[in-house]
Amino acid sequence: MKKFLETGKIVGTHGVKGMLRVQPWCDSADFLKQFKYIYTDNNGENKLTVTSANAHGNVVLMAIKGVDSIEKAETLRNKVIYIDRKDAKLPKGRYFIDDLIDCTVYDADTNLILGTLTDVSATGANDVWHISRDGKEYLVPAIDEVIVSVDVENAVLKIRALKGIFDDED
Repeated sequence: MKKFLETGKIVGTHGVKGMLRVQPWCDSADFLKQFKYIYTDNNGENKLTVTSANAHGNVVLMAIKGVDSIEKAETLRNKVIYIDRKDAKLPKGRYFIDDLIDCTVYDADTNLILGTLTDVSATGANDVWHISRDGKEYLVPAIDEVIVSVDVENAVLKIRALKGIFDDED
């Protein structure tokens, strides 16, 4: 599992004192604002200290130590930001999308392989898992009635697919 996870992108500035506007790529702005440190690389070499973070609509307004002017803030525009996995506190039953990608998906009843999870789309009501098999993509709602178990350590997902998703039934 990756140590540093993509969680958003710096999309602009706010005001003239170096505040950053960050678009969260996680469940909510509230989740992103909990971190004391963010990184602008995926290996933790470019560490930034967050001095304040507040949800503001669909973005997070973030102040970074040493970034105290609009000019300094502009140098960070369009940077993807990462968090260190060890700093994240996930509720039970929640997972990072990065950990789900490439997991093998099994039918919970027959234990047959249904494919590999290749992507997750957030639709608003629920996430949708993209499962690929034999060059075809199947879209499966990530809802309690479908997801039976998730074992990211062993890269195994077990589902009970809704009728018609993996077969040709009408």
